[in-house]
Amino acid sequence: MTALLGNEQLTWYIARASGITAWFLSAAAVLWGLFLSTGVLRGRPRRPWLLDLHRFIGGLTVVFTLVHMAALIGDNFVHFDLVDILIPMASEWKPSAVAWGVVAFWLLLAVEITSLLRRAVVPERVWRAVHASSFLLFGFATVHLLQAGTDADNPLLFWPIATVSFLVLFLSWWRILVGRSNPNGTSPTPRRDTPGLTRRSELSSVG
Repeated sequence: MTALLGNEQLTWYIARASGITAWFLSAAAVLWGLFLSTGVLRGRPRRPWLLDLHRFIGGLTVVFTLVHMAALIGDNFVHFDLVDILIPMASEWKPSAVAWGVVAFWLLLAVEITSLLRRAVVPERVWRAVHASSFLLFGFATVHLLQAGTDADNPLLFWPIATVSFLVLFLSWWRILVGRSNPNGTSPTPRRDTPGLTRRSELSSVG
């Protein structure tokens, strides 16, 4: 009985920790994309690794999200199954709170898959439209964390969430202003050492 209780506690702690980590990684991916697309990093060389880091953070978000979902299934306290974590409103435990997370998961998959297949089969317009849903993803994941997360009331978690969310909103507003002043979404004076037209386009449109 003690061992079983320990396993239940372990899976619950893993579910909580991986969920919080996945949220902060998704926030980091959105913020990094906004840093690139708004020109915050304009004073620094736009090397390929900047975009690769953005992609890496996105991939890491998927990994921790899957760990979060697997731990929920393995936990015996709430009794989640695949249907509960893959279909919105299927869960009997806080259905609306869980649904926000389910939709965020599908948006995350769409963003990551279309990004991986962008150069091969995904048209530019489709990629841009799907990638723009990253903001919805972040919003849904935030609501899910605040409604379903048992640690949401902890000031050590709440205030970092509030701060990061404010940064995302502020940089999103800034990006809108940048887009209005530069409708083409590209740098008006591209550097000669910027590696390739495709790379320039990606750097100007991430986020």
